[in-house]
Amino acid sequence: MRRLLALALALLMTLALAACGASGQTAEDTANPAEDAAGTAQDGGAQTEETDAAPLAEAEIQVFIAASLDNAVQELVARYAERQPNVTVTLNADSSGTLLTQIKEGYECDIFFSAGARQMDQLEADGLMVDGTRTDLLGNEVVLITWQGSGTAVTGMENLSDAASLALADGSVPVGQYTRTILQNMGLIDSALAVADITTASISDALGGVEINECGNVSQVLQAVAEGSNEVGTVYYSDACSEMDRVEIIEHISTDLSGEIVYPVARVVNGEADEAQDAAAADFLAFLQTDEAMEVFTAYQFLDHR
Repeated sequence: MRRLLALALALLMTLALAACGASGQTAEDTANPAEDAAGTAQDGGAQTEETDAAPLAEAEIQVFIAASLDNAVQELVARYAERQPNVTVTLNADSSGTLLTQIKEGYECDIFFSAGARQMDQLEADGLMVDGTRTDLLGNEVVLITWQGSGTAVTGMENLSDAASLALADGSVPVGQYTRTILQNMGLIDSALAVADITTASISDALGGVEINECGNVSQVLQAVAEGSNEVGTVYYSDACSEMDRVEIIEHISTDLSGEIVYPVARVVNGEADEAQDAAAADFLAFLQTDEAMEVFTAYQFLDHR
């Protein structure tokens, strides 16, 4: 009897322990899937983010940017280097017209960031743009500026002829093209003329003989006015804001006169690029379109055109 009782007691204890073990395991298994599901979702997001920021292979990309973008994109390149230390981004900043010419002449380029749609349209027409990569990313406006304390009598585009001298980007530069369009829409220049055919001399004549300093890009216009070499000039609002300690804005020119100002960006067909370079170019182009990048652009007074 004692043996039977002992065996029965041992069996009951074994069953109880097994039940506790099963219960504990079941509770753990029941709790963990929920935690694991949340964790998987979080980890999945983290993994996705990590995948997006996974180190790319070593590569160098050539990025051609309009001169007005220089400060903003330099800051973005520094930020991007923290994400992708293996990728070297080399910038070439100049007028969009000059950059387009360089690309057509065979300069190695992976990304073209233009200050005007005309240049990007031409790139695409020439078959030099990677299909499906174009984004009209930013906007801007043209402003008329003078140097701080100039005492100019010019109050706007309507009495531009009162200026002693005008700094003006040439006809291949988007801001120069926008300025010529403004003068056409004001009735000062024949509207039938193609913008590229409007010479500096003809603008001077239309303004009663104002001396004009023809500049190769918008940065040159800005500096010519900021240092007092020219009384007034037309630049982008974003450029003027970068030198507000040296220049002042006379007039914000309506897009009714200038037309909409758009900065398109796209990848360029680069036959010399290897797989790593193509991947880096695609990744940097995607980075330029992020909210983080847009915060930098808007801090430099560009408009979000996405």
